[in-house]
Amino acid sequence: MSTPNGEKLDKAFAQLDFMVAIDYFVNETSRHANIILPPVSPLERDHYDFTFNNFAVHNVAKYSPALFSKKKNEKHDWQIYLELAKRLDKKVSVATKAERLVIKQLGPKFVLDQGLRRGPYAGMSLKKLKKNPHGVDLGPLKTMLPEALKHKDKLIHLNVNFYQADLVRVQVMMQDYDDSQVLLIGRRHVRSNNSWLHNSYRLVKGKPRCTLMLHPETAAQYGIEDGQDVKVTSRVGSVVIAAEITDELMPGVVSIPHGFGHGRKGVKQKIAQAHAGVSVNDLTDDTLIDRLSSNAAVNGVPVQLEAVEPEDINLEAADLDISDLHTTNSDAEPSSAA
Repeated sequence: MSTPNGEKLDKAFAQLDFMVAIDYFVNETSRHANIILPPVSPLERDHYDFTFNNFAVHNVAKYSPALFSKKKNEKHDWQIYLELAKRLDKKVSVATKAERLVIKQLGPKFVLDQGLRRGPYAGMSLKKLKKNPHGVDLGPLKTMLPEALKHKDKLIHLNVNFYQADLVRVQVMMQDYDDSQVLLIGRRHVRSNNSWLHNSYRLVKGKPRCTLMLHPETAAQYGIEDGQDVKVTSRVGSVVIAAEITDELMPGVVSIPHGFGHGRKGVKQKIAQAHAGVSVNDLTDDTLIDRLSSNAAVNGVPVQLEAVEPEDINLEAADLDISDLHTTNSDAEPSSAA
């Protein structure tokens, strides 16, 4: 559901000769797998953040030990990956084999400890972080400039010509823009991290958040009322979704949040399925590429809108058991697949 033209990818997964997934949920991706290798849950593993510290506004270090001990026959992600590497690629060098053996024996805690000890902060270690469960304040962020710059003049060299040359294309595009065209953009919600949190009842309860947001003028143009189902169609597919009329968007623009679309057959996430929504990536176009980045353009996708009258809806019996939304063990567990 994270890829433009998701239906196309879905069909491709179904045609694979063999597929292995590392997951502890049967979700939209792992349902295609022949074998699922489940790692331990987030509460059964230690955590030291690497990724999101890059976005920090203050310099901190924090280590969070596992809340529960894993069972003897359970494996961490890194243990699964090591075993896969060992079995799939046997023609490796002696040095690689030795490195994998060391990691297997010592584990990531040793690697983390070495990184902390050899870092720029004297006296830092995993032992110190364990003694400070709320983390260690290392002070304000420190600049790495100009030392991090490798140019001899210690200046940042901007490729201005690369961007300026593209302005001509943008000007032509604006001249050809049809103001009657509706463009689709995505959106995020504070209680929704991609698709990970949709199987937690506390985070999906309340009014539905997978809605088609559109401006009152756009709604009036297409005869759409608030809460009415709307068929949204792009080059690659179509979805039916409830309208949410708001002046937070400009006319001619509609918005659908990403990460939803859990109604696919074979998904075994009871709460997520009960709040399935639609996948915006069933509308985004895999052939629509951003010129500058060469990445998929998931915003500004041309779509058509059609108000759906109640009698036009084909109601199908949903094979969902949602009688017990509070007692499933997966309430607080995020999915590892986006």
